[in-house]
Amino acid sequence: MRATKSRVKLPLTGLLTSVAASLCCITPILALFSGMSGLASSFSWLEAYRPYLIGISIVALGFAWYQQLKPRKAKDDCGCEAEKISFWQGKRFLAIITVAAALMMTLPAYTHLFYKTTAKAATPVATLHTKAVAIHIEGMTCASCEQHVNNELASVKGISHYQTSYDAATSHVQFDSTQTSIAEIVNAINKTGYTVTDFK
Repeated sequence: MRATKSRVKLPLTGLLTSVAASLCCITPILALFSGMSGLASSFSWLEAYRPYLIGISIVALGFAWYQQLKPRKAKDDCGCEAEKISFWQGKRFLAIITVAAALMMTLPAYTHLFYKTTAKAATPVATLHTKAVAIHIEGMTCASCEQHVNNELASVKGISHYQTSYDAATSHVQFDSTQTSIAEIVNAINKTGYTVTDFK
């Protein structure tokens, strides 16, 4: 009976820890679809625990697969019916959970697919009113955060170029000072839930 319960609990533990490991990347996507940009950085504190959560998930799923695939002890010919395994205890359920967990753990690699815009890479033609600013942003933890900031910057009229890096915790923005200001750009970034700490 205990082995039967663990056949359900271990896969669910693996899935839940993989979801927890990716919450810092999931919330910007949810914020994008819900229109509540401020939610984006809610779980950024989990980024420090991401490797441990992924490790727990892999161990839980690995042990679940071991239990599923290890040879069963043959019962004596007693005329008993073979133990029926439900869907929740079977290989198909475990395979579905494993794929879902893998998608969660690798989420940062494909978050860009959820955003319509990407960083404007082409260098715009500089004019008399073209200004550039380097903005330091706190709270970004993965590529999903970059995309969320870029998506917000794309909606600001007058910005001709932007490039955001979560590694460097900065966004380099080029804009037309007759159409927008640094204050408007800072407000747009702060609306995402990440915090502008400095700009030059």
